[in-house]
Amino acid sequence: QVQLVESGGGLEQTGGSLRLSCAASGRTFGSYFMGWFRQAPGKEREFVATISSSGGRTYYADSVKGRFTISRDNAKNAVYLQMNSLKPEDSAVYYCVAAGTTLVWGQGTQVTVSS
Repeated sequence: QVQLVESGGGLEQTGGSLRLSCAASGRTFGSYFMGWFRQAPGKEREFVATISSSGGRTYYADSVKGRFTISRDNAKNAVYLQMNSLKPEDSAVYYCVAAGTTLVWGQGTQVTVSS
């Protein structure tokens, strides 16, 4: 089963950019749909973006469309989330998820956007 480790979170100002990375273990990474979710304090976890196993299809939440870009490198067993034009409401713990027969979650990485 794949295991996921996120990195790249931190503190950024409004309008800035961050790039999140998710490193996956396992030899079947290329068969998984991958995604990013986020959870702000006191709120439910929400969908951010997903990418197909080949990387040919991507989907975004309306709240991030045009600002965030999901990508993957199957040779490196990694998925990325490029976040531009950050807003304070983007502040949350961001989770990487692998969708196979079950969902596998990473431990999360904190993103804080100051106003």
